Amino acid sequence: MKKPALLLPLLLTAVALSGCKVIDTGEVGLRVNFDKTVEAEERVAGSFNQTIIGSILTFPIKDVSVDVRDLMPLASDNSTMKDFDLAVIYNITPSAVSDLWVNKSRAFHTTDASGDIYLMHAYIYQTARNAVYKVARKYEALNMNDNRAQIEQEIQATMISTLADEKLNGIVISQVRVGSMVPSDAVKASADNLVRAKNEEKTKEVEVQIAKKEAERIAALNANAGAISYMQAQAQMKIAEGIAAGKVQTVVIPYDFKGMVNVSSK
Repeated sequence: MKKPALLLPLLLTAVALSGCKVIDTGEVGLRVNFDKTVEAEERVAGSFNQTIIGSILTFPIKDVSVDVRDLMPLASDNSTMKDFDLAVIYNITPSAVSDLWVNKSRAFHTTDASGDIYLMHAYIYQTARNAVYKVARKYEALNMNDNRAQIEQEIQATMISTLADEKLNGIVISQVRVGSMVPSDAVKASADNLVRAKNEEKTKEVEVQIAKKEAERIAALNANAGAISYMQAQAQMKIAEGIAAGKVQTVVIPYDFKGMVNVSSK
């Protein structure tokens, strides 16, 4: 008779534990009563909550990621980006969980396969989209990648401003990371053609400079033609003087020589 008496507390403990939910780290829980009402008090991480009567909803609140992909915003040059991706990291203040769940539209939230509810996930997704379309309009398509850090800051600032206007102080945007920013094929083709044209222009400029230098060289040679003739005449005069003085015995005559040579009888 004593063994069943000893087993009874163990059975009661097992039943109690089986009907208990522990809130994980980085999550906040809310109790839903049997009458479907939600208690306002948030259940913090590590707390044990019975689920024999009613249930517990869990909400991840730390470093929740929202991926926003395949956007095609309009750039300042009126071209449409081919692809624009980003990720937003946000946190929920624990004391704001109850208000956000009870008073905000269910369409603002997202539930995963395990039953965890990501508060305001869909809302943050849409807010990020709107911020991208607003910020991208300030930059030319080909300059966006060069201004990645600035674009991230502006998107984050725009989202924070939107949350403040909506008095959603319980949501904190901690980080915005921009991924792919790809301009349209037409813009890329135009850029390639422009680079090609600039390279051709530089090549032609070099060719012109070479032609100018060659023209200057020829002009200098032509300008010195008289001086060359004068030097040749001077040389011939020196030879003639040498011959007259008897100091020159041999003279080299060019093949096209048309003058006269007086050869001494000696």
